[in-house]
Amino acid sequence: MQPWQTLARRRLIDQSPFLVVENHAVALPDGRIIPDWPWIITPDYVNIVAITTENQFLCFRQTKYAISGTSLAPVGGYLDEGEDPLSAAQRELREETGYEAATWISLGHYRVDGNRGAGTAHLFLARDARKVTERSADDLEEQELLLLSYEEVKAALLAGEFKVLGWTTAVALVLITLAEEL
Repeated sequence: MQPWQTLARRRLIDQSPFLVVENHAVALPDGRIIPDWPWIITPDYVNIVAITTENQFLCFRQTKYAISGTSLAPVGGYLDEGEDPLSAAQRELREETGYEAATWISLGHYRVDGNRGAGTAHLFLARDARKVTERSADDLEEQELLLLSYEEVKAALLAGEFKVLGWTTAVALVLITLAEEL
């Protein structure tokens, strides 16, 4: 299989650093040309499922503009320009919760949209987390930090209480990882 080739780019919207929309002219492997393929550029981000030394999951109950009501969420945030994903994950865990973790496991990195781009999600499991300082988050939404058991997180995942695909993916990957240890 051959990849598509980008022939040209034209910027339509620039609301950097959070959103850029472009039209790409692309050539398909069979020679067809698509002159106006929409492409979305958003920052790469991290999601961290953190588990404390007492085997409690750190989760937020929070609001988000695109979600009706509240949702459960793992820790997460955007990478700063030039920042390594693991460093961003460690920074976000400390800023948002006041915790640091002794063990970090990468759960992979995933393109948010296979056809339109939209950034890359870097997912992590942080184990043996312990509180070392107070939170210093600058999030816009209201958040409540919760400590949940494995069973509570599993039930919440199955009930659809993690309402963003990236959050659901991170939590599901952690539950699969932990189940393999049993």
